[in-house]
Amino acid sequence: MSPIEACPFLPEPGQWLTAATMAVWRADRGAGFYEAALCCAQALWQQGKPAQAILQLNRAWSADLGGAEPVLAAWPPPYRALSWMLGRAPEACYLGNPVRHFQHLATRMHEVRREPRVWRAWACFHLAEGILPAGRFPRDQRQIETEGVVPPSPGQVLAGLDRHGWKEEAACWKQACDGV
Repeated sequence: MSPIEACPFLPEPGQWLTAATMAVWRADRGAGFYEAALCCAQALWQQGKPAQAILQLNRAWSADLGGAEPVLAAWPPPYRALSWMLGRAPEACYLGNPVRHFQHLATRMHEVRREPRVWRAWACFHLAEGILPAGRFPRDQRQIETEGVVPPSPGQVLAGLDRHGWKEEAACWKQACDGV
């Protein structure tokens, strides 16, 4: 397979990383963890593993950051990276169903930092729905019916990110949505 174009919204890893590389960050979820997850996402993307790259973006969003860290100025919350990847995932590579994935992530979130992570998952759910064809990437209708899940509106997501997310996170998500 030919090399896949690097995502311009993620740092270059500097080395060939895998998901196992992230094990060194088990106890530290700070700025280093955030940047390492973004680098790992880039490496997995370039290895032709978009589903695994998206899982690393999920990990980045779980970082324990206050919002003013320099790494967030250099690498803002990766909504534009997710949008870019969803719009360019090679057909031959496994993507899974990001719409369903983010729906499940939002409705099954556990602590730590649960509230901001739930809003981030709903934000990604809306991005995925806006980019991917609904016929191929549907919501989990069974979960919606059996559990009474009501996805929040984009306006509610924006307010949730503004209230619970990192500084300027809501604006980053809005910018990614506007590009869809």
